[in-house]
Amino acid sequence: MAAVKMWGRGQLTIPASVRKELHLDEETVLNIVKVGDALLLTQKRLVGDALATTAQKGMKKADLSLEDLLEDLQKQRERYNRERYGG
Repeated sequence: MAAVKMWGRGQLTIPASVRKELHLDEETVLNIVKVGDALLLTQKRLVGDALATTAQKGMKKADLSLEDLLEDLQKQRERYNRERYGG
């Protein structure tokens, strides 16, 4: 367990050994939750990052390129517009 001291405007310094072990850097976003008399810090997983990772895995599994997806998106838009607006 590491002890930290609050300073400035409520800022904390996470010990270097903990940052290294958890792969935290200055870009890392953390959630803070009050649990009773304790504070719990967790790394915030950004939804966009998770979505991009999932999409990349799916594309690789299906052997699709970004160009394939964009081409299909255009076809879907055209079909939607025909069904919605006629023509």
